[in-house]
Amino acid sequence: MNYTEFLNEIKSYADENYRNFHKRLLKNDNINVLGIRIPDLRKIAKKYKNQADGLFAFPDEYYEVTFIKLTAVALMTYESFLNYVDRCVPLIDNWATCDCFAPKCIKKHKDEFLPYIKTYLWEEREFYQRFALTTLLHFYVEEKYYSKILELITEADTEKFYYVHMAAAWLLAELIIKFYDDTVEFLKSTCEAFKKGLEVDKKTHNKAIQKACESYRLTAEQKTFLKRLKL
Repeated sequence: MNYTEFLNEIKSYADENYRNFHKRLLKNDNINVLGIRIPDLRKIAKKYKNQADGLFAFPDEYYEVTFIKLTAVALMTYESFLNYVDRCVPLIDNWATCDCFAPKCIKKHKDEFLPYIKTYLWEEREFYQRFALTTLLHFYVEEKYYSKILELITEADTEKFYYVHMAAAWLLAELIIKFYDDTVEFLKSTCEAFKKGLEVDKKTHNKAIQKACESYRLTAEQKTFLKRLKL
């Protein structure tokens, strides 16, 4: 299979109306979009999941080509996935590709993968950090990792990078919903948080509360109280 043949195959799934719609959602004029829906992209990725080296030889001139590469890797076993993940993360240049890159194999190897998350979060690159945060959101929101997640949120460049700020707020909102009492204390105890090196910038703090209040999983009373904590 060469690139021209591959491109002709995937272009058969393209939809011009969807392309225009999705292009607007990506909010990045530098990304070329064919207009292939996600279920079709996943079907193509499944077909080529055992041909990752061939896929990675193709140029990343289209959003969909990159998406297929990452989705094929996400279908691998954990051991195979590790051989490709450091080639995948540099390819992420938009929120949609980032948020859909959620390899399920991580679920059974959370402790082993945590050092990778830390490494990506410490990179001065927007979508490295967003991938770290969305991976925490997808797989780590449980009591065992609660304190570590708070620590990592505060280490993210939420003031510098918009998409990191939004991912951190999304993740913090999930903590509010799942661990309401503890996370409310975290939000309330600003001074104590500073002493511990745990701090969240104002806009991320407020956005997390907004997102939590949009959830049906909190009561009206909880939402009313949370709104009082906005800065």
